[in-house]
Order: sequence, then C-alpha cells, then structure tokens
Amino acid sequence: MALQDGYPSKSQDENIVSTSFVDVLTKKLDAFYRLCRPYAWTSIILGIVSTSLLPVETLADLTPTFLIEVLKAIVATLTMNIFVRAINQLSDIEIDKVNKPNLPLASGDFSIGEGIAIAIISTLTSLAMGVMLRSPPLVIALVIRWIVGAAYSIDLPLLRWKASPLMAVVAIIILNGINVLPYFVHFQKYVLGRHLVFTKPLLFSVIFMGIFSVVLAFLKDIPDVEGDKEFGIRTLPMILGKERPYIYVPDVEKSSFKHTIVESLHEIASMQLLS
Repeated sequence: MALQDGYPSKSQDENIVSTSFVDVLTKKLDAFYRLCRPYAWTSIILGIVSTSLLPVETLADLTPTFLIEVLKAIVATLTMNIFVRAINQLSDIEIDKVNKPNLPLASGDFSIGEGIAIAIISTLTSLAMGVMLRSPPLVIALVIRWIVGAAYSIDLPLLRWKASPLMAVVAIIILNGINVLPYFVHFQKYVLGRHLVFTKPLLFSVIFMGIFSVVLAFLKDIPDVEGDKEFGIRTLPMILGKERPYIYVPDVEKSSFKHTIVESLHEIASMQLLS
C-alpha cells in the first residue's frame, strides 16, 4: 500500500531519506573534488618521483620497498596540499566569486566551517603520516609547505604573500625549488640508507626550478586579473599587463633550457625538471 492514512509508508520514508543522503554525499564529494583540484597534482607527483630518482645509483635500488616509500611521500604531500588549497580558498572567497565562482567555498557548496575542518584535518593527517614514516626531512618538507601555503594566503600582517609580486615569486621558489632538498635527504638517507651527499644533479634541479618558478609567477595569475584588480591584489600580470608576461616568458624558458642541455648531458637531468 502506497499510503497509510494519507501519509507515506515507512518504506517510502526510508527511500526518500536514502535518496537524499546519496544526493548530499554526491554533492559534497563533487565539492571536495573542486576544492582539491586533483588535476593539478600532476606536477607534485612528478616532482616527488623525479626527486626520488636523484639518489638512485643502480636499477637494484628500485625495489618494491623503495616504490612504496615514494608512494607514501606522495600521499603525505598531496594531503598537505589539500590544506594549501583549502586555506587559499577560505582566504579568497569574495575574490573567487569573481574569478572562480565554481569553487566550492565561493559557490556555497561548502560552508566556511567545513572549509576550516578540511584544512585542519588535512594538516594533522599529513603531519601524522610524516611522523609515522620517522623521517625528519619529510616532516620538514611538509611543514615548509604548510607555512608557505598559509603565508601565501592568510590576510595578516607580514603574510598574504600573494598580494606582493616579489613574495609570490619567493613562495613559488621555496615550494618548487628549495623544498626539493628535504625530499632528496629523505630518499637518500632514510629510504636508501646512504650517507648524505649533495650531488650536481640535485643542485642543478634546485637552480633550474628556481628559474622556472619565475615563469610560473608570471603565468599563474593571468586568468584572475579582473578579481585581483577589484580587491587590490597587485600581481605581476596587473603590473605588466595581461599580454606582456607572454612576451617575457619564452626568453626565460629558452635560457633555462639552454642550461638544461649544457649541464645535463652527462647528469641525466631530465628526471629533475618537474618538481
């Protein structure tokens, strides 16, 4: 019987509740996907994989244990990157309503409380994984990512680095260049069990990524010019104009790749360029 005394039956109530739960869960998972933006994880994954290969001396080093340790480092880093995404979107809700209205906090699919909870949980989970792996350099790398991510976005005195073209470049250089070092130490000393030696490929990787970070600093804010202008965020595309960065970037890239060709012929440096 469909109705009992004019009211839905118990089974119908259960179906309605079940359907509602599935709809809410699906909506939240989609919002979480848009907050994390997993398609942007490729550079992080390639960076960690390439850095892990720097201390490798022979194919015998590429054991299943080694590969599992690489995977653990990737998972811990991606989890911390969720914090970086969350804190950035929490700090830019009004700006994102102009630049990226589909993001979950700007669109209202996540509340501010939910965004804060995601930031806290991802931080604690990532640091817990680093501690469980018993690798101080990996924990340092995760903490650096947390500090830079927070300093880049949070609107407090001496922070909000994204509002300064210079500090935005510094943040990208730290994450993409300098932060290669603790990952290298992690894999060389704590995974492969070797004495710490800073190799030429490592130094080249840090220098190259520092140069490439300038390219990223030019390009990353071009789609956000309108919202940044409205809220007084002075990015490089605002200072130089939306078109001029495209004029300068090829020369920087050409210079970098010239160094790549010259310095890496005998260093097998192609594995280091995407960290």
